[in-house]
Amino acid sequence: MSVDAAVRGRLLTAAAPLHLGTVSEIVGLHLDVRGLPQAAVGDLLEVRTAQGPLLVEIAALRPGVATCLPLGSTTGVRVGDHVRTTGGPLRVHVGEALLGRVLDGLGRPVDGGPALDTLPGLETVPTENAAPDALTRPRITVPLGLGVRSLDALVPVGRGQRIGIMAGSGVGKSSLLSMIARGTDAAVNVIALVGERGREVREFLDGDLGPEGLAHSVVVVATSDAPAVERLRAASTATRIAEWFRDAGRDVVLMMDSLTRVAMAQREIGLSAGEPPATRGYPPSVFGLLPRLLERAGTSATGSITGIYTVLVEGDDLQDPIGDTARSILDGHVVLSRELATAGHFPAVDVLESISRVHGAVTTPEQRENATRLRRMLAAHRSVRELVEIGAYVAGADADADAALARLPRIEEFLRQSLDDLTPPATTWDRLAAVVAP
Repeated sequence: MSVDAAVRGRLLTAAAPLHLGTVSEIVGLHLDVRGLPQAAVGDLLEVRTAQGPLLVEIAALRPGVATCLPLGSTTGVRVGDHVRTTGGPLRVHVGEALLGRVLDGLGRPVDGGPALDTLPGLETVPTENAAPDALTRPRITVPLGLGVRSLDALVPVGRGQRIGIMAGSGVGKSSLLSMIARGTDAAVNVIALVGERGREVREFLDGDLGPEGLAHSVVVVATSDAPAVERLRAASTATRIAEWFRDAGRDVVLMMDSLTRVAMAQREIGLSAGEPPATRGYPPSVFGLLPRLLERAGTSATGSITGIYTVLVEGDDLQDPIGDTARSILDGHVVLSRELATAGHFPAVDVLESISRVHGAVTTPEQRENATRLRRMLAAHRSVRELVEIGAYVAGADADADAALARLPRIEEFLRQSLDDLTPPATTWDRLAAVVAP
């Protein structure tokens, strides 16, 4: 009787001897495993504890010792517990059937829906993937409407662009992201909520996204109490899912809230693995992770991933190490102003400090002229605002400032927008033209 190659391979795998290691030490966030010489960095191991199996990921290797980080609680783990390999790194399901689902950072469903193994058309792939080759990436030429007037007109985004939303805590990054999730005209949304409050997850799903938005979205959630490895893997899981849709020829919007908390998770992992702290306590691996993760978004020969990442800057300092590094990699950034936020101005976009590096490729000459005209008026108004407030400004001293003062109520009305007020791009450009018209 003949046996085909696939069946023979499974039989040989099942008949292979089982190599077990043991837990040798548990310190802080990591544990050491001995006895698995073939294991590699990034592989998943299974620790057999009295409470049940615990997955851990190899973060570093020394002669005879694998330093591992747990993907769950280490309560109940003992020195001497047996450890086995799972055969490789973390793998997640990808495919069309993921639309409408909510997953945890390891790609497991948390929405009470059917198990992913039972759904047709899904395949499993490693979470890590190479970025498209630089010379195979098509240029970004097609605008992507976000539904937010201040962004669509003054910081326009193109399909395949990567842009950061930068601000301190409590300035409205998550609210703006939820507005974009409902206002974008992309066919597929992949949304990663990394290190956020557990309370916000249900609010985002039910209030901000809603059943209609969820139907064409995949949401990956790793809250602030999740292990560092899960928070880090949530970013890779969401990016890998978005890459599958891009490879299938779709235009995807990948939204990640927040990139800073992904970096913080890598900081915990790096320090636990013995890396030296560098800039503000971030080890070197953090600054190697960010470009690898961010470069995976963008255009490819088959589709596009438009990456929108929130960046939590420390103390509203835009020179924060993560903010500065992200700004140097991304194709533009949106700065939110605490001064505008406290004044009740939403979205609190500081348009003069925000920039899109592809604006010239995704707008017409007339649109660029109108946007530049509004920016000049806003800059002129900023320079004379204090003089106006004390009554020392003399009309006629600056033509742009005079134009700004005359149009200020209309400019404010254009830049302000409620969460539920989503404006189509064509309407936005018409309104901008009316605001800056002589």
